[in-house]
Amino acid sequence: MESFHILAIDHVVLRTKRVDAMIEFYCDKLGCNVERTLEKEGLIQLRAGHALIDLVDVEGMLGKRGGKPPEETGHNMDHFCLLISPIEPEALFTYLKSKDLRLDEMQTRYGATGFGLSVYLNDPDGNTVELKPSK
Repeated sequence: MESFHILAIDHVVLRTKRVDAMIEFYCDKLGCNVERTLEKEGLIQLRAGHALIDLVDVEGMLGKRGGKPPEETGHNMDHFCLLISPIEPEALFTYLKSKDLRLDEMQTRYGATGFGLSVYLNDPDGNTVELKPSK
């Protein structure tokens, strides 16, 4: 029997009622680009390197199937990690602070590429995003 190997994250889907704030966060502050919009379905797909971050409007056709939107007391995931290009920790902090983002301390954590420094921050819906520079 033939086997397969997972190569990378293809996409992450985030349900939201704050589409504009999420687009501003992921595009203007983290550098993603809007790749595709399906208005009828309520889906906006953002390019994040080799992966996509799909934003699903909870008021749209797809979003209504998922129930209530994320709230302060309940989220639909713990966090996801974006592997980013190599950058010195100080330069990353300076850049993110210039975008008025609240950050946790940079710490060594383990992920798909092994141990390395990473930092946590939150998007407008309270989802935790880990940024981990590649080696």
